[in-house]
Amino acid sequence: MDFKAIAQDTAQEVLGYSQDTSGWKLVKTSKKITVSSKASKKFNGNLYRVEGIIPQPTSKLSEFLYLPEHRISWDRSLKGYKMVHRIDSDTFICHTITQSFGMGSISPRDFIDVVHIKHYEGNKVIISSSSVDFPEYPPSSPYIRGYNHPCGYACSPLPESPAYSKLVMFVQTDMKGKLSPSIIEATMPSNLVNFILNAKDGIKALKYSNHRKGHPSFLKKK
Repeated sequence: MDFKAIAQDTAQEVLGYSQDTSGWKLVKTSKKITVSSKASKKFNGNLYRVEGIIPQPTSKLSEFLYLPEHRISWDRSLKGYKMVHRIDSDTFICHTITQSFGMGSISPRDFIDVVHIKHYEGNKVIISSSSVDFPEYPPSSPYIRGYNHPCGYACSPLPESPAYSKLVMFVQTDMKGKLSPSIIEATMPSNLVNFILNAKDGIKALKYSNHRKGHPSFLKKK
């Protein structure tokens, strides 16, 4: 399997999602975070678009979103997240285990994804991911193996305030199992809003921790 080619194709798809302005239906707004959706072209489910403003420069935010040592510290939706194979400096395979959500209506899932970081003009960064088959991590109990169709984050600086970033997240996850689509549609928007809120809280906590220790933070703008 050509993981690098899959990663590059996925990044291009996520870039296309970020430029697509038609057909989105607003499904939730909370604390200045918006969640929109449209029917996915990849599976019988939805493609979600989540937008929020993060008080962090884009170059630092992108690291915070995908590096396992940071992600696992703030993303409350995860039980586990680790890099299991590095392809090159910008491409790697990750194994993710989620918590249950929707008040337990959706049990924990695990995923194997190829993750890729790509930089564009204007300091825009896209972190893309897509599920792949990776023999070293076959599906196993107690988790249902889910499947992420092209997903990712588009991070870009606010022109009027480069110390802040616009974060747009795209999610189209096939949870597998025997879930009713209505359960996913009812629970996913709130879960996505919580992801953005958790990221904001994590950045604040890390800044505070580094300030208390008197250490320069990687989150501080250079």
